[in-house]
Amino acid sequence: MRLTAIDEGHLRNGLPGTIGIAGVFSGEPFDLERVRARVRERWGGLERMSLVLRPPTGSGALSGRRWERAWPFDPGAHITATEQDLRHLLADGVSHPLPPERPLWRLLVARDALVLFAHHALLDGRSLETVFRLLMDDAVPPLPPRVPATADPTATVRQRPAVSAAAVGRELRRIGALGRPLPMGSPGEVRPSVAVVELDPQVMRTARRQPAGGRGATLNELLLSTYAGALRVCHGPLRTWPKGTNPFYATVPVDLRTRRTAQQLGNGVTVLRMPLPVDLESPVARLTACQDQVAGFDRRCDAHRAILPALQGAARAVPWLAGVMARRLARPELTTSLCTAFKWRDHPSHLYGRPLARVVPLPQLSPPGTANLCLVHSADAYTLTVVGHARAGAAEMIGAAVARELEALATSEASAARAGQGLRTT
Repeated sequence: MRLTAIDEGHLRNGLPGTIGIAGVFSGEPFDLERVRARVRERWGGLERMSLVLRPPTGSGALSGRRWERAWPFDPGAHITATEQDLRHLLADGVSHPLPPERPLWRLLVARDALVLFAHHALLDGRSLETVFRLLMDDAVPPLPPRVPATADPTATVRQRPAVSAAAVGRELRRIGALGRPLPMGSPGEVRPSVAVVELDPQVMRTARRQPAGGRGATLNELLLSTYAGALRVCHGPLRTWPKGTNPFYATVPVDLRTRRTAQQLGNGVTVLRMPLPVDLESPVARLTACQDQVAGFDRRCDAHRAILPALQGAARAVPWLAGVMARRLARPELTTSLCTAFKWRDHPSHLYGRPLARVVPLPQLSPPGTANLCLVHSADAYTLTVVGHARAGAAEMIGAAVARELEALATSEASAARAGQGLRTT
């Protein structure tokens, strides 16, 4: 079966393409064979987890690649124990491609964590979350899919009102608008880096009540606004950055699956670009600016639903076009920072009786001049992962700065509350 254009794009962009999700558990270490047994039971019937990438029949540049289902399903080849700590596992995994001769995923059993890696061509972030949930003790086995498991999720969405040509044009201009990369220093200083930051739950709860008197902030809005503040702290206002006067863009993944296709594995997201308000000085002003932009995401997604079928059809008719688009979109001027956040809603979760304490995401590595961020809320734990590809230690610097910006935002809320109390008492 042919890969979709989105799958092809993730293979042809010249990057490792590895993404991941890890669960940190309390209690005794897992037994490797029991984990393999759970994987065999829960994933053995998922066609996507058995797909092997086969080379194209003609020239790789001119013809599309194919998925082929491997039999029998053999979790032993994918699941191994490791003594490495979680941070080293993530840093090593994101920088290296997975072996192409077998299905493009692997599961590592560490002392206190389970770490799932997959190539983005096989699974997107929502799919990683879906299959990881299936391993938990109380997970409901998946029902037989209503649509083919390898179908393009963007082709199964429900009918929506027609999108105007003007709206499609605006979105195409956003997709192609040039931004600027992160300041990188000399080429010898550029290298991948990964940081995992455990955020203070009370700070997060307080920050989410901003702006005062408003509706409150979503995790994505908090991440976008505090990342903008972190960039200002780390690199100064945009006017002091090199390479022109263009905005600094973030890309936000948005799931296009519906309730009917919610469990469908593969690549079912699009990404929306937005300029980050790096030059605004106030944490609350940056948050408000990000909320104003996020409010238009539903309308912009309708434009993507109109655009994607045409792009998919063109790439299917001319397979090398997927590679051209992928390499262009992988440029740091176009894909500077992916920012995404989600909540692990199944609480409490256990694996063989061990409680899940924290979920750690791993966004992919992008070209030099980029940083990707992912924030997960699980139970009372908030975990931010930053994958940088800029100056040495860029991920650690950005992660620490985001944590400080969250504190500043929470403090702004507390200061406003104290000011309000003072006005009432006088």
